[in-house]
Amino acid sequence: MNTYESLQVGDAFSIQRTVTAEDVRAFADVTGDDNPLHLDEEYAAGTRFGHTIVHGVLLTGLISKVLGRDFPGPGSIAVSISCKFLRPVPVGSTVTVEVKVAEKIEKYGHIRLRVFVYLGGKMSIGGEAVLIPPSADGESF
Repeated sequence: MNTYESLQVGDAFSIQRTVTAEDVRAFADVTGDDNPLHLDEEYAAGTRFGHTIVHGVLLTGLISKVLGRDFPGPGSIAVSISCKFLRPVPVGSTVTVEVKVAEKIEKYGHIRLRVFVYLGGKMSIGGEAVLIPPSADGESF
């Protein structure tokens, strides 16, 4: 387990994930965001994108999954996540989610991470997150 004490500036983690039409439909069903740009190929073909694209917030959910399950991992609590959406991700694409420790905030026992989603080596989302990571004594707060 990664803890505040064991994490160092520069530590990084990444995963790859294919975002399927089924993922996008499930997200739309749960959130009620049924914008045809995400779900309707015919509609999306007539837009500037030319095809359906993944909800940006679904992609930030993948960042949240990495932070809470993979790195730093279970016991982490998000204080803030802020992202810019730079490029659309077509439905069916494989993305890389990457997080990097940018700063340890000793006063609060928090860490600041840079967070990214890449498609084909180009950044689709860039931002940062502040977390309370697990501590060696098992306390999250």
